[in-house]
Amino acid sequence: MELLITPEATIRCLYDETLELTALGQPQIQRGSHVEPTTDGNWTADLSPVSGPLLGPFPRRSEALAAEVAWLEQHWLLSNS
Repeated sequence: MELLITPEATIRCLYDETLELTALGQPQIQRGSHVEPTTDGNWTADLSPVSGPLLGPFPRRSEALAAEVAWLEQHWLLSNS
């Protein structure tokens, strides 16, 4: 789990259960994307909750999830927004 601590003492991360976040304070958890099936059986990762693109389609859900994490790590986690 990668944590980014800003100069304002805000901690940003992609949530998983590796670390109990309440040990760092009161977490504010927000959805970063929606991984959903398409009508033809493929998968997309919609990153509009963080002003990102629609990724895909991918033939497997695991591929959409991997693309979602990669995009969030590169474009959201390290951004100033």
